[in-house]
Amino acid sequence: MNDTELLAKRFETARPRLYRIAQRILGSASESDDALQETWVRISRADTGSVANLEGWLTTVVARVCLDALKQRESRREDLTPDDPRRNAVATAPGERPEEEAMLADSIGVALLILLDALAPAERVAFVLHDMFDIPFEDIAAIVGRTPEAARQLASRARRRVRGASADRDTTLRRHDELVRAFFAASRAGNFSALLALLDPSAALRADAAVIAMGGAVYWGTDSLGAGIRGADAVAKIFAGRARAARAAYLGDEPAAVWVHEGIPRVLFRFRIAGDRISGVDLIGDPSMLEQVIID
Repeated sequence: MNDTELLAKRFETARPRLYRIAQRILGSASESDDALQETWVRISRADTGSVANLEGWLTTVVARVCLDALKQRESRREDLTPDDPRRNAVATAPGERPEEEAMLADSIGVALLILLDALAPAERVAFVLHDMFDIPFEDIAAIVGRTPEAARQLASRARRRVRGASADRDTTLRRHDELVRAFFAASRAGNFSALLALLDPSAALRADAAVIAMGGAVYWGTDSLGAGIRGADAVAKIFAGRARAARAAYLGDEPAAVWVHEGIPRVLFRFRIAGDRISGVDLIGDPSMLEQVIID
């Protein structure tokens, strides 16, 4: 076995760990594949004879490749004007294989991926390498081109930003959950005034074709569900004294409700919230959406 074959074998042995590092830094399965390919290109051209710690060196190379990729993302985003709708889209990779991107988001956590996208490239690398892989700051310093103390500060600043944003998000989700539960309590009690207080003045109620097909117009007493019912007063009148069989649920992280018949979820109540008011309620009978519901 020649030196190149030996290096390839050791690279393949290290690949699972290198791939996990790339995934958590980049937040993209497809970009992680690209990062590992570029890592192999770089190490295959390097002189490895003097490398004492091959695993540590491979970690350094893949992290530098990922850091370069993050900087390129930042550069693409900065080239767009502030009002360009593509500005936020370039913060994350496009994802050539949606099913793998979904699995990655599930394993890392969608909320954490969103928070990591808000970090500067060097902050993100320092935070991921230290907090997720326990890599010492002396090694991180060489990757991000800073002193060990500066690398420590990068990770610390990133940690504060992630925890602070998480706390803000948790507060918002709790408030949204309170609004939804209060809305159904007022609906069941027929408390029209309370419903009005919870609804935005321009609130709208809509139903999809599946709800209409199962007799939604008859149950809700209106033929306007498909086109949409607008105005807090009209929506409150529709809900007053109704939704007695609705059960609390979640769609992803967002609070929702679901009507269950014979043990099977039939209709999802999806809420749109603006500020401290409910701005819309969507009645959804689409089975693909109902499969995503988690009943409380």
